[in-house]
Amino acid sequence: MTSMAPAQEPVSLAVVNARVWTGDPRRPWADALAVRGERLAAVGSSAEVRKLAGSAARVVDAKGALVVPGFIDAHVHFIDGGFRLSSVQLRDAATPAELTKRIAAFAATVPPGEWITGGDWDHERWGGELPQRAWIDSVTPDRPVWVSRLDGHMALANGAALRAAGVTRDTPDPPGGTIVRDAAGEPTGVLKDNAQDLVWRVVKEPSDALKDRALDAAMAYVASHGVTAVHNMGSWDDLATFERAHAAGRLRTRIYAAVPLGTWERLRDTVAARGRGDAWLRIGALKGFVDGSLGSHTAAMLEPFTDAPTDRGLLVTPPESLYAWTKGADAAGLHVIVHAIGDRAIRTQLDVFERVEKENGPRDRRFRIEHAQHLSAPDVPRFRQLGVIASMQPYHAIDDGRWADRVIGPERARLTYAFRSLRDAGATLAFGSDWFVAPPTPLEGIYAAVTRRTLDDKHPGGWVPEQKIGVEDALRAYTAGSAYAGFAEGDLGRLERGRLADFVVVDRDLTRVPPETIRDAQVLMTIVGGRVVYERASDSAVRKDRP
Repeated sequence: MTSMAPAQEPVSLAVVNARVWTGDPRRPWADALAVRGERLAAVGSSAEVRKLAGSAARVVDAKGALVVPGFIDAHVHFIDGGFRLSSVQLRDAATPAELTKRIAAFAATVPPGEWITGGDWDHERWGGELPQRAWIDSVTPDRPVWVSRLDGHMALANGAALRAAGVTRDTPDPPGGTIVRDAAGEPTGVLKDNAQDLVWRVVKEPSDALKDRALDAAMAYVASHGVTAVHNMGSWDDLATFERAHAAGRLRTRIYAAVPLGTWERLRDTVAARGRGDAWLRIGALKGFVDGSLGSHTAAMLEPFTDAPTDRGLLVTPPESLYAWTKGADAAGLHVIVHAIGDRAIRTQLDVFERVEKENGPRDRRFRIEHAQHLSAPDVPRFRQLGVIASMQPYHAIDDGRWADRVIGPERARLTYAFRSLRDAGATLAFGSDWFVAPPTPLEGIYAAVTRRTLDDKHPGGWVPEQKIGVEDALRAYTAGSAYAGFAEGDLGRLERGRLADFVVVDRDLTRVPPETIRDAQVLMTIVGGRVVYERASDSAVRKDRP
């Protein structure tokens, strides 16, 4: 028998005849829940919930559909993702000719002189050759083009963009970045990691109105995929956009907003002046970088890349800066979150975390390594030993798995996206998407973690299948794990009476269907704080009812 909340305001929403996965290991399953205000009034049987629901409540007959806690995407670039929804789409361009054709078509819709950004091209789709500005200069003579690879760690500039940025054959590579050059020494248009700043500094800044529109688009999009909260890895400008939306009552997605690690003193002073926020918008987190990405050959590796025997990647931030910033931020009680992809980068940051913990003393700090993609065996148990959260994006595994063996070889791949090894070692997993880099679709992420079938379907049994995890493990990483990774486990991540009413209705029980069909599942409803923020139109799988 479930306990009921004391009668206050009436129940506004009830879901009955469901398979409710609560996320509570003491009572993992129920078949109904009720909402009062912003919180859950009951989680129990349909009979109990029907009794609690009054005549004014909306009662939803789920007809056996799955209900889970709201998905918390632990790593997004939210405003960028919103802008990408309306930018040129290059992610699935399969040939250089197709990339050129799409840019030409999009350029025809953009006024002369207006920057074209976004894109998210993937050179692995056409065999690994990096794009060149020569491919697109003839179709974009009077519009600067600056389109990113899908991981954000390199981008292609056309001639107009390079001229605007003043990048020439004489421009030196900046620390932590590379200007790719042809045999004659001329820039090809591709700039990697910190070299991208040479162009970004001259890109026209969108207006506040456009940023607000991008945020609204992002919130609507993730709601349609069951995401109720995100951890934004962004800027102070992103935070200002979130604050405008919060002040206007427009937030529909809960946001934990991280700002750059190098600005920790500003965040310290901001938190001291106005606190850490509320259940809709919270601050206190800082995001840093150790290295780049595997696809750009800028991930920092202990040994050279298999396909580039003289290259071990690069560090985009000097280790001494990572240490100084981490120590200062941690001493100020702030939350340090650091991107590390290669095994050398991961070890570098684990060493920093271990040193800072010893020097600053014990506290509930919840250090995080973002991505944690390519591990060295001795570092796997260190996550648990140091209390470091592995914030990972499972979709990357089925994307990169198409070509990663070529880059790092099959032996190192055994500890690539090592979900099971980290879980078995006792590490906390927090799952997310890295949107705009990958789609913010938790159902696809769960599919990826459970099956590890690459996007090209060339690994039907799973790429590195020993690293698969179960559906409930993946659900937990997208809910309770991400809630814990954002210091929100008291209100989010489980379905229990008194917690915030953030939950999702999915059209099938993911724990009972063949794993390869998980990616076909559909979100039927998304509820945040008791409010329906998404409902699939014209779907009979969820019936509106009355008690």
